[in-house]
Amino acid sequence: MILVFVETDATGATEVSRETVTFARTLAERSDGPLHAVIVGDRPAGVLDQLGGYGVSEIHHATGDGVAAYGGAAWAAAVQAAVSATDADVVLAPGTPRGMEVAAHLATRVDVPMAANVVGVSDGTGADGAPLRVARQVVGGSVLEEMVLPERPAVLTVAGHAVVDEPGAPATAALREFSPEIAEADLVARVVSIEAAEADLSSAALTSARVVVGAGRGAGSADGFDAAAELAELLGGALGVSRVVTSLGWRPHHEQIGQTGSRISPDVYIPCGISGAIQHWAGCASSKTIVAINTDENAPMVTKANYAVIGDMHEVVPAVNAEIKRRRG
Repeated sequence: MILVFVETDATGATEVSRETVTFARTLAERSDGPLHAVIVGDRPAGVLDQLGGYGVSEIHHATGDGVAAYGGAAWAAAVQAAVSATDADVVLAPGTPRGMEVAAHLATRVDVPMAANVVGVSDGTGADGAPLRVARQVVGGSVLEEMVLPERPAVLTVAGHAVVDEPGAPATAALREFSPEIAEADLVARVVSIEAAEADLSSAALTSARVVVGAGRGAGSADGFDAAAELAELLGGALGVSRVVTSLGWRPHHEQIGQTGSRISPDVYIPCGISGAIQHWAGCASSKTIVAINTDENAPMVTKANYAVIGDMHEVVPAVNAEIKRRRG
């Protein structure tokens, strides 16, 4: 049996969670077994029908004071309870910060290894007792590593945008509610309050954005990001920056892309004025298409990009923005 930890928001299952369920469904079909999901905390209206349409036959909903607010250890305890109740062979979680944390806690609790950022399963179904052989992204997505998960349950996270979000036949999943026992030690680290960010929230959604516009030292100063931010908004994407930009204090750290920032996998990445140091490349190498804008035709980012525009970002980006607005009338 395959079990997926699903993150939710006000609209239902999040995009990366839906991708993870799509990934899990192919594994369940190979093993000819059921596909279940576990939701912890709030359960949005309509999520039963939504996940049922992705092939989920049962949803296990963990409720109670101990899981009302997010806490990695507490939520992992809830997922562990669902694993025990279903005797799950494989447990999957979305490759998001929260999904990674919950999966890591779960793997530690059940004393098995965890495979992070999985993009495919090359051998095994998870339900036959044989080792599960998976391919996962490492070194910022520039290398695929094969990893064997010999123990049960096999615990893994699915890299964002590794598969296409694809519903199946319409259905309604059965609901199974439960209240897991949460130890006091599991509540030591948890969310106690949430405050609105001062920065534009769209720039904080790097890991799920389909389009990312990046800006580096070429911006020139803290006032040099307006055009790049406007381009991101016009394309319905997010703004990201290089490490040097955050080190100089020009932009907040949550916008940083790279080895010590966010790892992105958008359909299109447009780095502007970014040379492309290896640390930055580690965070953007999984981008499907890269369009670099830089004055240096020999910059690493330019040589690695699918397309490049050689020019000053302060001239090129405003011109692109103007053309987009002109075409949209």
